Order: sequence, then C-alpha cells, then structure tokens
Amino acid sequence: MKFVALLSGGKDSCYAMHLIASNEDNELVAIANLKPSESGKEIDSYMYQTVGQDVLELQAKALNVPLYQRVIRGKPVNQAMEYNSPVAGDEVEDLYELLSDIRHDIEFDAVSCGAIHSNYQRLRAENVCSRLDIQLLSPLWGRDQTELLREMIDSGIEAILIKTAALGLNPCQYLGRKIDHNLYEKLVQLNQKYQLNVCGEGGEYESMTIGCPMFKNKKIIIDEYHVVDDGHDDQIASVSYLKPIRMHLE
Repeated sequence: MKFVALLSGGKDSCYAMHLIASNEDNELVAIANLKPSESGKEIDSYMYQTVGQDVLELQAKALNVPLYQRVIRGKPVNQAMEYNSPVAGDEVEDLYELLSDIRHDIEFDAVSCGAIHSNYQRLRAENVCSRLDIQLLSPLWGRDQTELLREMIDSGIEAILIKTAALGLNPCQYLGRKIDHNLYEKLVQLNQKYQLNVCGEGGEYESMTIGCPMFKNKKIIIDEYHVVDDGHDDQIASVSYLKPIRMHLE
C-alpha cells in the first residue's frame, strides 16, 4: 500500500509514519504539511501544529521523498465535533486541497496521521479521506499516552520540546530539551500532579523530530534559534516556543 504521511514536524506524526512503514508491504511516497503564511509564526489553528514548520524540508530530504506543503488559508469555521460536509473557508478544506494536489502527481491509497486522542481532528481527517476515497491510518489512536511515549523513545525517535504551555514546564528550563527517559519521568510526574497529557496531546507542549529510524542515517542539527514569547499574559503557565534560524542535516 502506498501512503502519504501527514507530518507536523513533531514526534507523533513521525512515529505513526514509522509504524506504518515498518510493514514491508507499505511504501511512503510523499509527506504533506499545512503551514502558516509566515514562516516560524504560530497561528490559532484547531487542526494543525504550526510551530517548527521549518524542519519539514530537512525531514523530507532525510526520508528521500517529496514534500508537499500548502498555506493554511481557512479558519476553524465549524467548531462543532462533527464535520459532515464541506464548509467554505474552513481550515479543513485546506487539507482536502493539499491531498487533492498530491493525487494529481502521485498515486496513493492511504494517509497516515499522528492523532492520539482528539476526536475533533480525527473526524475531520476521516471526512477528507472519505471524500477522496482513500484510507486514514491512525496507529496511535486511543493508545495510553504514558506507554506510547516510552515506546516512541525506545524506538529511536529523537525529538525536542519546541513549545511549552503547561504548569511545571518552565520554558527557560525545558525549551530545546530532548525527549528522553529523564524527561519522560518528569512528564509522568506532571501527569500525576497536574493531569498533564504525557504526549502533549492537550497542547501542553509541542515537539520537533530531529532523528528517526527512517531518516537514512541522518540527523537534523539546529545550529541557531531564538525563543519567542507568544505574548499571552498567563500567570499559571508561561507559553513560549523556539524559532529555528539555521539547521542542517548531518
């Protein structure tokens, strides 16, 4: 089966891709991404991770597959849980157009995504795939996040925290930190203390994948970055993210 991977640049979508591609009957033919109009700027999207987008070009090179990107033009117009029919101006339609563009160039049977718990995102992705008569592959769906994150780390997925937005995750201490077994233990503690989602599924943090077993013996190195404070006046949890300035494949 030929599939396109929906990648945000983060760990969940990369691990979902890795699990599907580990079956020798499946072939990754392209990666797809929806990005903000301004590089490195986070936007208010209910569907898509919009920090760390700059890494996608290097991920595509490491995977040796084409990258298809489309700027997010829509807004979350329909915010109900169900999404049963197209809504003009909704950001979901950007995904439909992106996958339609890819089908003009490449034949594929399915799309992978890294959704774990969000029915809002999953139902919208299912709607788009149904309209295109392709299959949605969500191998992480419904998994226990504590078990899943440990499994990701053990698999060889290398990711760093690129955004923090949760009590206990001070950006000065945690931004840029590798998601390894030491950080895993901290995230489990924060889950027990504050009910933080260990995989960040509730938006408590975002990640950037710099290493993956599928990266053809390559790793992404961030040479220079700066920290962006998103300006939210939040007395409970500081919200900040990294904006890479220079990166390379090694």
